[in-house]
Amino acid sequence: MRRLIIATSILAFGMAAAYSKAPQDASVKPKSGFVPDAETAVKIGEAVLMPVYGERMIRDEEPFKAKREGDVWTVEGTLNCGAPQCVGGTAVVKISKTSGEILFMAHNK
Repeated sequence: MRRLIIATSILAFGMAAAYSKAPQDASVKPKSGFVPDAETAVKIGEAVLMPVYGERMIRDEEPFKAKREGDVWTVEGTLNCGAPQCVGGTAVVKISKTSGEILFMAHNK
């Protein structure tokens, strides 16, 4: 009986160890990063801004433009007004080109 308990324990331990070392599915990591171009950066920027600031406010700031410095895309809205000197601000989002992480988000006044 004692041998049966020991054998069962060893078998259970071995199975647990085997399952814990099972290989995970490999994640895709694009060579050009998750945000490879300005068009993608703008789409992500608009997508994260709308739930926070509202679709109407964000649509009023189109077109959005993206500029990359190193690994960071900066996406900014356009201040659309007819006067020579505009009052107000636009939304700004900073996105990691490599990971797609949102590094910064604000709406300037």
